[in-house]
Amino acid sequence: MILSRIKVISVLVASFLIANASADEILNTKKSKSSEQKPNLIIILTDDQGYKDVGFNGSTDIKTPHIDQIAKQGTRFTNGYVTFSVCGPSRAGLLTGRHQERFGFSFNPTLNPSVPQNGLPTTEKNIAEVLQPAGYTSGVLGKWHMGTHPDLHPNKRGFDYFYGFLSGGHQYFPEDLTINDLSEVKYRYDWYRTRLLRNDKRIDIDEYLTDELSHEAVDFIKREKDNPFFLYVSYNAPHSPLQASQKYLDRYQHIKDKKRRTYAAMVSAVDDGVGRIMQTLKEQGIDDNTIVFFLSDNGGPEHVNASDNGELRDGKNSLFEGGVRVPFAVRWPNRIPAGVDYNKAVSSLDIMATIVAQAGIDVSNNKPLDGVDLLPYLTNENNSAPHDVLFWRHVKANSYAMRSGNDKMVQKKGQSMLFDLSDDIGEQNNLLQEQAQNKTHQALQKSYQQWEEQLSEPAFPDANQWKKKRPKGKGQGQGKSKGKGKNKSKNKANK
Repeated sequence: MILSRIKVISVLVASFLIANASADEILNTKKSKSSEQKPNLIIILTDDQGYKDVGFNGSTDIKTPHIDQIAKQGTRFTNGYVTFSVCGPSRAGLLTGRHQERFGFSFNPTLNPSVPQNGLPTTEKNIAEVLQPAGYTSGVLGKWHMGTHPDLHPNKRGFDYFYGFLSGGHQYFPEDLTINDLSEVKYRYDWYRTRLLRNDKRIDIDEYLTDELSHEAVDFIKREKDNPFFLYVSYNAPHSPLQASQKYLDRYQHIKDKKRRTYAAMVSAVDDGVGRIMQTLKEQGIDDNTIVFFLSDNGGPEHVNASDNGELRDGKNSLFEGGVRVPFAVRWPNRIPAGVDYNKAVSSLDIMATIVAQAGIDVSNNKPLDGVDLLPYLTNENNSAPHDVLFWRHVKANSYAMRSGNDKMVQKKGQSMLFDLSDDIGEQNNLLQEQAQNKTHQALQKSYQQWEEQLSEPAFPDANQWKKKRPKGKGQGQGKSKGKGKNKSKNKANK
């Protein structure tokens, strides 16, 4: 009897141990699969947004709670830069991880679709093209601006899904989208009124454009939740024309300046979209495996769209801080420190380098990247600066700039300037006025000249060389600012 009981107990113990071993094995397998899973990448890019026009950079009149969560739950870059102070070149640098001046993307390209290579050249690989062989599905929503020639269409450049427009700006309300194709463009900025494209098919929309793009972002995430994906949410807001639906305008009745109120409403629409994107990641169970970057493509043109660059000097189209330092944050739960400010200079060039490193993609046979993997720096594995120097060149303005440490050199219209950004973020005190033969300036000048030798001449005609201006009295191409518009409540998240 005692022997039988001992046998029963032995069997039970053995079963218990086997069950626990199996559970541990399953858990370890899940952990192993999770650690091997390639991270998703989402880039949320705004257009002409001011440095101060997010809560995490001090905005008080414009509320951006969802955008702020990216910084609060991730890392805010207080010295985050783009590679140029105008849309097209800045986006080319971001998408390739290589400075766009290396391949002649010096200004916004012509929108003439008959001009070959009128944008991001096929000799350069963008993020989607680099990730595609590793099994990623890529989508771009909104503004493309990387070329209108058929060879440069997003679907020909590694993107599996495109929903948006090819030009650098656009009308926001459905009733204004009356042009079927770029072939119908008669005057400059008529391209703002083209119907949207879903891949290569023209479509009609029935909501405010920013909301349409946010719907598409949610849909894409739901479709691709089981696959590694790259989603480039390329909002054109708050780029002109200043247009907002009543839903968003009603939130800012306290802002008396009409232009600023409409601008605030446009930013608010983007913020709502960001909130929907972040919520969808959680609902689909892929929040922890998705890297989300948020930034603007350049500084705000304060006198055009009523943006606010805070104490930074100048804005869009300038190489002073207001043109190239932008609101910039990244979030990746459990991998990137939360609620932290990173104060050393980083660049939009670093986004490509970060994703290829974290996804384990070999790019050694590609052209060398100018960016770096940010993870070691953000996790304090590497305490040095990500970049010894950052460069900018503005061909049309005959100016250039560079930053090394806290030293910022600007050359503009023959005038040399040197600033110490550690105590002069507004670039008001030109150190060369006190010491014309400053050794720091000489060293920076030499470094810039060496870098410039690696660059290319402009590769295509300027955007303003195609089509003449619309004569007065013949309507609006770019469109007047609007303070009201349709705001249908229809939810297209599951369309």
